[in-house]
Amino acid sequence: MQFKTLLPLALIIFLSSSCGSPRHISYLQGLHPEVAEDIRQQTVIRIRPKDKISIVINSKDPLLADLFNLPIVAHRVGYATNSSMNINQQVSGYTVDTRGEIDFPVIGKIHIAGMNREEIAAFVKNELTSRNLIKDPVVTVEFMNHTISVLGEVNKPGRFSIDRDKISILDVLGMAGDLTIYGKRENILVLREDSGKQIPYVVNLCAGLELLSSPAYYLQQNDVVYVEPNSMRARQSTVNGNNVRSSSFWLSLASLLTTVAILIVK
Repeated sequence: MQFKTLLPLALIIFLSSSCGSPRHISYLQGLHPEVAEDIRQQTVIRIRPKDKISIVINSKDPLLADLFNLPIVAHRVGYATNSSMNINQQVSGYTVDTRGEIDFPVIGKIHIAGMNREEIAAFVKNELTSRNLIKDPVVTVEFMNHTISVLGEVNKPGRFSIDRDKISILDVLGMAGDLTIYGKRENILVLREDSGKQIPYVVNLCAGLELLSSPAYYLQQNDVVYVEPNSMRARQSTVNGNNVRSSSFWLSLASLLTTVAILIVK
């Protein structure tokens, strides 16, 4: 009789302990409106060597503006560049050299490393107007090769293009379809290259203030985000996941013991 009483109780305790705790699942815990002033300033993406950007000049005089624009090129796999069949036209881009400079038409070498898109547009516009090259230029700057890679326990791992001046880790994880149920939300690795060195950051999605104050909350171009699998996923990486540490093993054992107990009582 004691065995009959203790077996269901042990099974309930085991199942309760095996369930994931909400404190390891819910994002941004501990955030309240009154702590908004403690959140760090937003970090915009700034240009680095080897980045590629497009700079397009528009004006009331399009022929004059074209003097400062790189040529538009046509790309179509399987066809000649002069073919009229399904040609995609793209604006040529500037690749920032190791000194942080680009060679701009007429103006010449300009240093843009460390600038964001708004600052680059303002700088080019000032150069054009101060030299009396164009009176009314409209300067548009776009990223061309800025990406972030997301690996590990997410629903859609891959490399994602950046088209904004600032992008958070939550934005990128949303683009990757969010974490799977097997992803460790409190131990996400962000790998960032800075001055030729790879710098790792650990991000905790569950701790709201810690997350928003992290230097890795706002991502930079070429960052790599890795979501580590939890212990349940690690156990599933065995041949059949059915070892003594797996929940399936203990559930099978509990089912067997229950069947045996019923047979004994009968």
